[in-house]
Amino acid sequence: MPKDSSIRDIHSFAAGAWISPGQGARHIASAITGEVIATAGNDALDVQSMLSYARDTGGPALRSLTFHDRARMLKALALHLKEHRQALYDLSFDTGATQSDHMIDVDGGIGTMLVFASKGRREMPDAQVYLDGPVEQLGREGQFVGRHIATPLLGVAVHINAFNFPVWGMLEKLAPTLLAGVPAIVKPATATCYVTEACVRIMLDSGLLPAGALQLVTGGLGDMLDHLDCQDVVSFTGSADTALKLRANPRLLSRSTRFMAEQDSLNASVLGPDAGPGTPEFDLFIKEAHREMTAKAGQKCTAIRRIMAPQAHVDAVIAALSDRLGKTRIGDPRLETTRMGALVSGAQKNDVLDKAGLLATEAERVFGDPGHFAVDGAEAEKGAFLPPMLFHCADPDAAERVHDTEAFGPVSTVMGYRDLDHAIGLLNRGNGSLVASVITNDGEVARHMTMGAAAYHGRLYFNNRTSMAEATGHGAPLPHMVHGGPGRAGGGEELGGIRGVMHYMQRTAIQGSPDILTAIGGTWVPGAREASDKPHPFTRPFNDLQIGDTLTAGPRKITLEDIETFAHFTGDTFYAHMDDAAAAANPFFPGRVAHGYLLLSFAAGMFVQPDPGPVLANTGLDSLRFMAPVQAGDSIHVRLTVKAKTPRNEDYGEVRWHVTLTNQEKAAVAEYELLTMNAF
Repeated sequence: MPKDSSIRDIHSFAAGAWISPGQGARHIASAITGEVIATAGNDALDVQSMLSYARDTGGPALRSLTFHDRARMLKALALHLKEHRQALYDLSFDTGATQSDHMIDVDGGIGTMLVFASKGRREMPDAQVYLDGPVEQLGREGQFVGRHIATPLLGVAVHINAFNFPVWGMLEKLAPTLLAGVPAIVKPATATCYVTEACVRIMLDSGLLPAGALQLVTGGLGDMLDHLDCQDVVSFTGSADTALKLRANPRLLSRSTRFMAEQDSLNASVLGPDAGPGTPEFDLFIKEAHREMTAKAGQKCTAIRRIMAPQAHVDAVIAALSDRLGKTRIGDPRLETTRMGALVSGAQKNDVLDKAGLLATEAERVFGDPGHFAVDGAEAEKGAFLPPMLFHCADPDAAERVHDTEAFGPVSTVMGYRDLDHAIGLLNRGNGSLVASVITNDGEVARHMTMGAAAYHGRLYFNNRTSMAEATGHGAPLPHMVHGGPGRAGGGEELGGIRGVMHYMQRTAIQGSPDILTAIGGTWVPGAREASDKPHPFTRPFNDLQIGDTLTAGPRKITLEDIETFAHFTGDTFYAHMDDAAAAANPFFPGRVAHGYLLLSFAAGMFVQPDPGPVLANTGLDSLRFMAPVQAGDSIHVRLTVKAKTPRNEDYGEVRWHVTLTNQEKAAVAEYELLTMNAF
């Protein structure tokens, strides 16, 4: 029988080739109509070839790039995806998602890539070794030192993603992985893999990725996990039950393969005792709860499952939230009037109904009847549609299911609390969540909740009348902040800026001489060799400067007239600079001392080269320390050393100089890092 031409084949991309569905392929149905729209899966994928292609081709190609090269690659990929996002929107409607849901998924994923691209350029070196923390002096004379570095793992990252965000779920893992220099094999959930496949095709067709950097499995992974090693990473998003099965893989355990999990959780939102009806916080609380119940039809790992309010305000919360839910139009997500679409599949719909049935054993359904609700432009019984369902648990202390059962859909339960300690106890009954929110305008309430509940939650989101205009929402993980949580939530920490990149790198303590550490890290370490026989460094362009190039200048004698002139000129007449007796009574000073900023100004005067040249601007000063006082009659010397160099664009780069001021006894009196922009 010929195949229906309207049913799409969703391919895998394995070892450099697109592979059609084969034995073991599964049908994928539209969430709107229930009709089969695609097939995906192939049990015959050669996982060994895929792993070898990643490790032997993709890994070396990525590691040959610097962090900045990879960051530029991420930016180019994100901008390329942005140009093609309409195709992803069009496909995503069949997942049941609305246009606003697409923007969370597609635009959110692209935005996440752009944030990692920016952070990679700003916070990581234009090098292949990441320096993690300062140098530690391990020997008495400073000739045996140590520091921590991070380098890319030499394996592959296997990303196992959930169905609810087929684009963002991939890109939020892929961005830090590629920035770290590690190739990825992406395995999306089969129900929505057709959207992920389209996104991967766009990226691969761009030509921006090195060969082997990205592969795709639509369908099952087969025995891939049985071939992973200590240099590989598994990053999983999905149910706690599935995570437990994967974690228990004997190969992963025996090889100590890194396993990160972002699991389901009973996220909660708490209405502060100060935020009663009539306050801006109360209205905000209702708005946030409604959005988390209806966005993506409640299919978000961060959605609010438990709604907690002071006992006196429970009825008001139920009434206000029910009123808002009642105005939410459910329907075909392609309609502009639809505000909540369908769940991803009939199977997911049935699972939510089963879980809602469990909740109903302890809580009363106060809004939403899955047997009677209107659907615009589609048939409720054919598509995976459900109405929002709100429950009320009158006795949350005695309840169990409301604290351990997640209906992964538009379902939430309201419960009352007596006081803040009771609210904290209820929050923590979830045994670990991705996020909890507290809507309050009282700083003491926020602090009390933090001290009692932070240990159980990966993120605490506080919002009130001050922050509401800018806040991104309870359910919005941001690339700058850690996404994950303890206990039931899986114990993982994705995103979080450069913290997320570190999951795909190995932290190593290196020890040796300053010269050895300088050679490894590409950054000058105090005590390493210096080159002082070259022309003034301010006369030489960026590309001519070398790590360790040094200028020494001085002495400059400090006089009492210098101190008094500086004091009156700047207005800084602090007693330690002007009153000898008062200064001598201070345990830090022997008497009147020079201003620290006077010393910095004199140091600049000693090392500056005044003529126009490649130095374009002084852009900053970091890590300033004053180490010993300088009195009138003392002399100072300055040493200026090229510590690090970072290209910023095609015209100039940043030079980080290590600056040390010493006195006539060669004792250090001040130390800092000077930043300049130098032309090439």
